[in-house]
Amino acid sequence: MAREKKVKVPQKKGSWILTLIFSVISIAYIYPLLLVLINSFKKKAFISRLPFALPNAKTFVGWENYTNGLTKINFFDSFANSLIITVLSVILILLCTSMCAWFICRVRTKLTRAVYYLCLFSMVVPFQMVMFTLSKTADYLKLSTPFTIPIVYLGFGAGLAVFMFCGYMKSCPIEIEESAMVDGCTPLRTFFSIVLPILQPTYVTTAILETMWIWNDYLLPYLVLNLKKYKTIPIAIQYLKGGYGSVDMGAMMAMLVLSILPIIFLYLFLQKYIIKGMVAGAVKG
Repeated sequence: MAREKKVKVPQKKGSWILTLIFSVISIAYIYPLLLVLINSFKKKAFISRLPFALPNAKTFVGWENYTNGLTKINFFDSFANSLIITVLSVILILLCTSMCAWFICRVRTKLTRAVYYLCLFSMVVPFQMVMFTLSKTADYLKLSTPFTIPIVYLGFGAGLAVFMFCGYMKSCPIEIEESAMVDGCTPLRTFFSIVLPILQPTYVTTAILETMWIWNDYLLPYLVLNLKKYKTIPIAIQYLKGGYGSVDMGAMMAMLVLSILPIIFLYLFLQKYIIKGMVAGAVKG
C-alpha cells in the first residue's frame, strides 16, 4: 500500500500576528482573575501595599481569609439564595421564552410580530429607567423572596432569550412539526416531543448566558429582595465593608474567588455549546 502523503495546510500571511494579538487579549482578561486568586492568600495589610506580588513567607496566610469570610457573611446561606434564584429564573426563562419564540415563528401575524419587536425593544431599555417603578411593583406584589423574584427576572431576560430562540427556529424545518400534527399530536406534545429537542443547542447557550447574568447580578436583588432575610452572594460580599470605609480585603478576595468558581466551571464545561448555538442561530434570519 502506498503511504499517504501528509498535506500541509498553507497558513495565511499574518496569521501569527492575529494569534499573538488574541493571546495578549486573553491574558488581559485572565489576569484580573489570577490577581484576585493570588491576593486571596495574602494578609489584608499587604493586598493594598503589594497587590501584584506573589505570596511569600511574610504575606502568605493560607486559608485564613476563606474561613474569616465564610463566618463573617454566612456565605452558605447566601450561596443557597443565589442558587435558588438562578436555577428557578433560568428554568422559567427558558421554558416561557422558547414557547413564545416557537409561537412567534410559526404563527405569522401582526400581533406576533409586535410581540417580537417588543421583546427586542426590552433589550435596549436601560434598567435605571424602570428600577423605581419595578421596586414599588415588586413590593406591592410581594415578590421579595428567592422563590418569587424569578418572575421579575423573566421580564428582563425574555428579550435576549426570545431573540436567540427565534433566530434558531427560523433555520428549523417545519415539516417535522406538520408530520407530528398529522399523526395527532397536540401543540403541547409537539413542542415538548419535537421542538424542544431540536432547540437543545440554543437552550444550553441561553442557559449559560442567563446564568452568568443572574448569578452575578447585584442591583435587582438589592432593590427587590427583603435584605433582612435574604441576601445573594454579591450583596453579602458588600457587607464585608466596615465603618469609615474600612474593608476586609483578604476576606473579600476569598469570597470573590468562591463566588466566581461555579460560573467558571459551568462555562468551561459547556463552552462548546455556546459557539454551536450561536452559529446555528445565525444561519438564517
